[in-house]
Amino acid sequence: MDISKLATAIDLEADEDEIKKELKKVRKKLSKIQDTMYAHGKYAVLVCLQGMDTAGKDSLIREVFKNFNARGVVVHSFKVPTALELKHDFIWRHYIALPARGKFGVFNRTHYENVLVTRVRPTYVLGENLPTVNSVEDVNADFWDKRFEQINNFEKHIADNGTIIFKFFLNLSKEEQRNRLLRRLDKKSKNWKFSPGDLEERKLWNAYQECYEDALNRTSKAHAPWFNIPADDKPTARYIVAKIMYDTLKEYTDIKEPELDDSLKENIEMYKEQLKKE
Repeated sequence: MDISKLATAIDLEADEDEIKKELKKVRKKLSKIQDTMYAHGKYAVLVCLQGMDTAGKDSLIREVFKNFNARGVVVHSFKVPTALELKHDFIWRHYIALPARGKFGVFNRTHYENVLVTRVRPTYVLGENLPTVNSVEDVNADFWDKRFEQINNFEKHIADNGTIIFKFFLNLSKEEQRNRLLRRLDKKSKNWKFSPGDLEERKLWNAYQECYEDALNRTSKAHAPWFNIPADDKPTARYIVAKIMYDTLKEYTDIKEPELDDSLKENIEMYKEQLKKE
């Protein structure tokens, strides 16, 4: 795919209030599916969110999963790797954060940072202290081919073992990012979100777009597809993400609440009487 041709905005032919109402309906349905999945205990769901700074990942998580039981969803926001994490392979910290069967796991930034940020800034790879990398010259085409292969193998492995994977690219235009950064500076309550580093990263916009395009093309698979989410309008992006998850999960007809054991069914009335007599 050519990332420059992917939409960053889409007209759903509905006003903002209508879109928010539709999101409310879909997230309620999603929460019911999650309740059933929790009892069923055979599938996990991994939601991967990637996008440029200000793409709306945090607010999307807040709005899409608002109706979920707290026990049913775990959010991980991956920052710069810690010293301990750098002692392991780059997927380790993501692997140990995977959701258990019956739960949703949300990765706010993901294992793809290792073929995005580190590819734009290859000196970061030196911090991993890999046996095969002694200088930036070793972070070459073969290195990235291997890293993409490792990511694809990781996702295939967890998909084969019961994890349903959603990968959402929140596709933000450069102009809308500029507007959102300005809003962070204009509103005192949002100033804390701004960092001068945001402007430095913005200078590398084209490099990031090239890396995103390569990552999307090389890792979108039937078991772990990428979805382009037009992100210039936040309510629209949230609704689209929720709708994709709901439409996909409702097709899993084998996800159902477990049948009660026959002996338990037979004694339900007796158990009720015992409780009433207390």
